[in-house]
Amino acid sequence: MNIVSVSPVARTMRAAVLRGPGLARVETVRRPEPTANQVRIRLEGCGVCASNLAVWAGPQWATFPTEPGGLGHEGWGIVDAVGENVTGVSIGERVAALSYHSYAEYDLADASAVVQIPVTLHEQPFPGEPLGCAMNIFRRSEISARQTVAIVGIGFLGAILTSLAASAGANVIALSRRPFALEMARRMGAAETIQIDNKSSSIEQAKTLNGGELCDRVIEATGKQWPLDLAAELTRERGRLIVAGYHQDGPRQVNMQLWNWRGIDVINAHERDPQIYMHGIRDAVDIVAAGQLDPSPLYTHSFPLDRLGDALDATRDRPDGFLKALVTCT
Repeated sequence: MNIVSVSPVARTMRAAVLRGPGLARVETVRRPEPTANQVRIRLEGCGVCASNLAVWAGPQWATFPTEPGGLGHEGWGIVDAVGENVTGVSIGERVAALSYHSYAEYDLADASAVVQIPVTLHEQPFPGEPLGCAMNIFRRSEISARQTVAIVGIGFLGAILTSLAASAGANVIALSRRPFALEMARRMGAAETIQIDNKSSSIEQAKTLNGGELCDRVIEATGKQWPLDLAAELTRERGRLIVAGYHQDGPRQVNMQLWNWRGIDVINAHERDPQIYMHGIRDAVDIVAAGQLDPSPLYTHSFPLDRLGDALDATRDRPDGFLKALVTCT
């Protein structure tokens, strides 16, 4: 096999390994080598996803230790080696990747699963997977000008969707418990904000802001039961409820009587097709490069690789001022 590499000397790398619930260590392991149709990426960083928190908590189904770099799937960096049959990707290119062991100094990805980051974005972090996820959710939401769109939950995903919906000409009402998140929603284009106290008052405030009417589109972006209930209550008859939150902690109950009575269209906006994921990442690169979306204010916390545990704790605890944690890998 003919592997081209610009790092012929180093044969090891540092990678984070979860040794048990709440226990992350950085270990020295063998650096991976790309096989046919793969590239190796010298990672600059990786975003921290809330989906990591289930394993971090140590459920019975989790297996420890995790694979080196495992759980990290929001990486970006520089291509430093390519395997056989790779075309269209060159050593030295800066890319966002759809790969799955990116809490490390290096990771492998299929050549078809990387997107070049333009030189105009050279100084910017670019966690492609969550940005692409937001683009795909927005596409499936079918948001257009003059619609009223409520977004329940303003974390990283909710804030990106606020910007996309506002840019489409929608009237965005952002709902969150956290004042800092609502300030960020305003910055990202929300016309109105509601600090969630209880369900009934939030619904009444939203109706007042919308001339006594419920909302055309409602995006639930928390992955929790009560915000899902609130999102359904905010959706008008023949409106669209978009489930963008990742509901990973167990089954949900829904008010099917309400859903039936109002004739709500319910969209589960999570994608699993890698080609659709890549479509979203390419769209994200294009829109950020064009200056139509600026995610940089949303990267509120940064940690070195050996503080991955702190990054996961911050993602779980969401201290004041927190929206998104990045881990620097080099």
